[in-house]
Amino acid sequence: MTPTPESEPVAPPVLSVRGLGVRFRMRGGRHIAAVTDATFDLAAGECLALVGESGCGKSVLASALLGLLPGNAQTTGAALLAGPDPAAPTDLLAADERTLARTVRGRRIGLVPQSPAAHLTPVRTVRSQLVEVLSELTGARGSALTKAAETAAGRASFPADHLDRYPHELSGGLAQRAATALALIGDAPLLLADEPTTGLDRELVDRTADELRRHTDEGRALLMITHDLAAAERIADRVAVMYAGRIVELGPAARFFGDRGPRHPYARGLLDALPEREFTAIPGMPPELGDLPDGCAFAARCTRATEMCAALPTLTSGRGSSVACHHAEERVDA
Repeated sequence: MTPTPESEPVAPPVLSVRGLGVRFRMRGGRHIAAVTDATFDLAAGECLALVGESGCGKSVLASALLGLLPGNAQTTGAALLAGPDPAAPTDLLAADERTLARTVRGRRIGLVPQSPAAHLTPVRTVRSQLVEVLSELTGARGSALTKAAETAAGRASFPADHLDRYPHELSGGLAQRAATALALIGDAPLLLADEPTTGLDRELVDRTADELRRHTDEGRALLMITHDLAAAERIADRVAVMYAGRIVELGPAARFFGDRGPRHPYARGLLDALPEREFTAIPGMPPELGDLPDGCAFAARCTRATEMCAALPTLTSGRGSSVACHHAEERVDA
């Protein structure tokens, strides 16, 4: 279960995102740019960790891929999901609700939700929900479903003696594990895991991360949205850093967490804030997404900012990673 060090996927992408943008129309004609120009590929057998502070647009991006945005959202760009016919991928941003509901969600894309309690049916036991999904996605019937439900629960470390409990009888951590068990059923080619380790103690975080990595090593793609940089370091092949709705750095996890470290000052600040590192918080607060500056959104918090930062930096490649910064650090290899 060792992540690969390549900076770019070597297999044809399961998901190809190009220029994805999400804006929300607000009262009075105001718009909030929650995601701007997100571009990346995700290959089979690869885990991409999407990291950043709360409110930076990570979960909105995931919701856009699943067609779960509210009615006041406007999307731009493309998000191509590979299908049985390589020449005819599904554009998730253009697909209608019927296509998404019947052929994409659960079948081609699995979801570990950020708020598992809201995705579990409150009047049904965990076992009955597992059985229903197993029957729909795997075709299992009769007595085989009982064993299959226990196996599915075990993959997410959900205790078998809690299967007949209702969601309101579960702790936050147990609800998270139940949602993860449901998401893994069907072994969808792409798994979106939105904060999959929330509410778990460190041992269960590691076990959950390892199961997600195992799922990926079997040839599936994983987009993991997380605040937990330790979990990302454990299983990610690449790391994408979001700030104020934009991807500001994208590169190999081995470099990001290694001696060379990330190149963007914000990305370095995320690592320096960890207790096992410098335990130093990034000063200031992120800007409001409805009132972003014309230039670099991080400039007001950055110790390296100059007049150049009044111009918006573009995401450019160099030294094995892509970074959007006028003052990106370029450390030589050790």
